[in-house]
Amino acid sequence: RLAEHYGIKGIYGNEFRRVKLEDPNRYGLLGQASILAVTSYPNRTAPTIRGKWVLEQLLGTAPPPPPPNVPSLKDDAITQKLTMRQRMEQHRANPTCAACHRQMDPLGFALENYDGLGSWRVSTAPGSGPIDSSGALPDGTAFNGPAGLRDVLLKKQDMFVYNFTERLLTYALGRGVEEYDHSALRKITRQAAADNQKWSSIILGIVNSTPFQMRRASDGSL
Repeated sequence: RLAEHYGIKGIYGNEFRRVKLEDPNRYGLLGQASILAVTSYPNRTAPTIRGKWVLEQLLGTAPPPPPPNVPSLKDDAITQKLTMRQRMEQHRANPTCAACHRQMDPLGFALENYDGLGSWRVSTAPGSGPIDSSGALPDGTAFNGPAGLRDVLLKKQDMFVYNFTERLLTYALGRGVEEYDHSALRKITRQAAADNQKWSSIILGIVNSTPFQMRRASDGSL
């Protein structure tokens, strides 16, 4: 069933096994149905939520919370005839919402070929036109579809590694990262960059860092 969901042919039986992934649209985290499903609503996709997930979880640049009393998208018969891109224009037309939506929505539009459960699709309904999965960052960098978005994110490797290292350090310390920890974080990521961003370099950097060496146990001892 999982192979069928991902469109992988020639897989039979119920046991898990390693298979070669041929479809580039399934490469990496952005092609995982689990992530695509958890960033959707039960009845439709949510480009804003998906875009926010990319900014927050991959790049560490979470947008501010939405202003109070912002209405959700309408889901009436008229609205359902619009494409998701057309429906999202309602929020971007609001000056209060526009700045953040310009950052989040294009990233989510690039993933619109995945439905709410993460299955691949070329249109949203029979007879409708092809999905427009193009987008552009606020700096003008254009991309199209998950492959194009992935290429853009790969150029932001430093941001991803810093965010990943910060989360790993948080886990290692058993507390949130404070402002005074960032000098150690920068040192860890610089050392990892000099070693081709190896996982082992990040782990070693964390273990040797001052915040980790000086962490306290639950009883207050070092």
